[in-house]
Amino acid sequence: MLPRVNLCVLPTPCHRLDRLSERLGVDLWIKRDDLTGFAMGGNKGRKLEFLMAEALAQGAEAVVTCGASQSNFVRQLAAACQMLGLECHAALMALPYAALHGKPKGKDARGGNLVLDRFFGANLTVFPDDDWEVLYDHAERIAVGLEASKRVYRIPVGGSSGVGAFSFVEAFAEIPDVFDVLITPCSSGSTHVGLSFAARETATQVIGVACDPEPEIMEDLVRIWEELEVICRLSPSEKQIDFRLDWAGEAYGISSPEGVAAMRLLAETEGILLDPIYSAKAFAGLLALVESGEISGRVLFWHTGGMPTLFAGDGIA
Repeated sequence: MLPRVNLCVLPTPCHRLDRLSERLGVDLWIKRDDLTGFAMGGNKGRKLEFLMAEALAQGAEAVVTCGASQSNFVRQLAAACQMLGLECHAALMALPYAALHGKPKGKDARGGNLVLDRFFGANLTVFPDDDWEVLYDHAERIAVGLEASKRVYRIPVGGSSGVGAFSFVEAFAEIPDVFDVLITPCSSGSTHVGLSFAARETATQVIGVACDPEPEIMEDLVRIWEELEVICRLSPSEKQIDFRLDWAGEAYGISSPEGVAAMRLLAETEGILLDPIYSAKAFAGLLALVESGEISGRVLFWHTGGMPTLFAGDGIA
């Protein structure tokens, strides 16, 4: 068992979507990690319970990470640092991208998480849009500069490491019943991998729906799985990672027409809001998979939160 600090209100609710179940012809449920109760909710708080415990155990005085300007992780990290007496530093770009796939055409979304980052006292350094690797280099230079006077704890983008993923190995135990399929958004990967790792010896098929159209993400998913094997003291095994790129849209950080339609459907039938960048794309994938007949029976959707992006100006196409 890894050390842990208490940040979230757990377990989060898990309930049936009665109207959509009848409409779609499946037994559809939703896991409400939008209601984790920490810093406006979202799945990132689960990861931070373990990551911040590790930072404290290492005697950290400052934490450094990076992300897009509307990063849900930076928002919740800033709040956790305030609570625990640590400095929070983040290197940001409005729309970081993989150079291999080119720069997206989206606009710089303002408001949303950026307002909350500053409210929680984050030290933000915003750089011109560039490749993700350039953003990682910026974060490392910030960390090195801080190390001249402080003990620094580095966190990868989105908190996606074996430690972050372990929180979702634990979270899988909150599911109240057996499901045929579990669908979750997937970007930096630790939520998807943690749930897949936990479900590896069960009858539940876990599908991660990509939020950015980059096949190279699969390499990160494999790395996180291998880190989990080390943490859980297990021998290398078959990596059961079902990763779908079909509903990622144009780019990371930009909504998709299918995602916006899925947002409207869930809002109008069940009164539940999705975020345009992660959960909306994943729910669009769920709807398409049901319509095609690829999935059926008892289906669980893992709502990862991200509500501040609804108020980020150009967050919705």
